[in-house]
Amino acid sequence: MKKLSTSIKQTLKIGRLLARNFRGGEIILLSGSLGAGKTVLAKGIAQGLGIDKDDVVSPTFVLLRVYKGKHPLNHFDFYRIKKPEEIMGLGYEEYFYSDAVTVIEWPERLKFLLPKEFLKIKLSNKSSKSRMLEFVGRGPVYKQLLKRIHENIGN
Repeated sequence: MKKLSTSIKQTLKIGRLLARNFRGGEIILLSGSLGAGKTVLAKGIAQGLGIDKDDVVSPTFVLLRVYKGKHPLNHFDFYRIKKPEEIMGLGYEEYFYSDAVTVIEWPERLKFLLPKEFLKIKLSNKSSKSRMLEFVGRGPVYKQLLKRIHENIGN
């Protein structure tokens, strides 16, 4: 599924709509280049979980921020990680496999530590204001989630 966003406001809205479909325990991978809108989408997801979007900042320098909402939100950013072994001592599995919604920016840095099932959203710059969001569900739970999302936010 693909969705075009033509503004920050629309990317936030997509995030809010996504979060309405979450039941807790979801793993959401956000990939794309610097400035593609990953953190903006994470802010929208947070809003949809009842978290003030202004409280959500990129966790680049601390790797993880945890927010309380309808479901807790674990927001990871692995931009600064060079090798997956760098996070092995962090107890990341406790966050990934919890009842919280886990959003991971720069998931490709995890390589072999990536969960087997997840919802991946790739963000691509189309212009200075527009982004293409490409959704892929991996695993039966996430394929079902993707169907619900498609019904709620459409093409």
